[in-house]
Amino acid sequence: MEMTMFFPLLLLICSRSTAQLQPESDNELTPLGDNQVRQPANVSLHQPTCPQDIHAVLREMSGLLAEQRVELRHLQQENDAQAAKLRELEKLQRELEKLNQQVKEQAGELTAIKARTNVTENQVEALRRETGVKRVAFTAALTSSSTTIGPFNTFTTLVFRHVITNIGNAYNTNTGLFIAPVKGAYHFELYIGAHGDPSHPSAAILVRNGHNICIAYEHQPSHFGSSANGATLLLEVGDVVFLRLWARSRVFDNEHNHCTFSGHLLFTM
Repeated sequence: MEMTMFFPLLLLICSRSTAQLQPESDNELTPLGDNQVRQPANVSLHQPTCPQDIHAVLREMSGLLAEQRVELRHLQQENDAQAAKLRELEKLQRELEKLNQQVKEQAGELTAIKARTNVTENQVEALRRETGVKRVAFTAALTSSSTTIGPFNTFTTLVFRHVITNIGNAYNTNTGLFIAPVKGAYHFELYIGAHGDPSHPSAAILVRNGHNICIAYEHQPSHFGSSANGATLLLEVGDVVFLRLWARSRVFDNEHNHCTFSGHLLFTM
């Protein structure tokens, strides 16, 4: 750059100096005789000034070049600083892109984890519900005090009010009805007893949805007699099972629980 600026300036100075060395065009000639040499009058020879001008220009150029060198160094330093900043920004940009990719991957993993968690929660809830409905069992006695029920002229629903066990709350102590909470196989048992009577037996029927399933029957004229029966039934959700007192029969119970009604879920279907 410095040499490119130097040569045009040098040529300009030399051109100016050469123009000063040319003689004036309007000098007059002094007339001479035949034997005399004709010489131009008022000849004025100019001394060359090119070296002095060149030195001045060179000094000026040296100063300018020195300033340009300083400015160039400053520019180079700024350029290096900008390049360093640019490299740092590029590095940060790469790191940011890497972090964004990691965030996307983690977001995908989080979505998958949430989906698996939802599935697991649904499975747990289903298992909880299934486990809850599988726990169905009850036993109830007629009463906890000495009581004789019957005889009646019609079939009468027996309400076993003294609950011993009622897991799942499928048996209702107010109505005497067992309502199936889930489809499955259930086993039921009934035990009845009464003091002997020549005219009235002790008898109760296991009923499902209004249909008689089996009966426990005992008749003797004296002393205490008892009987039992049971059945395994396939029930749908909402099916009703209960005990009926046989017409013109009677049963007896006290704190010893002679008359009981029991049932439990064997397995779901």
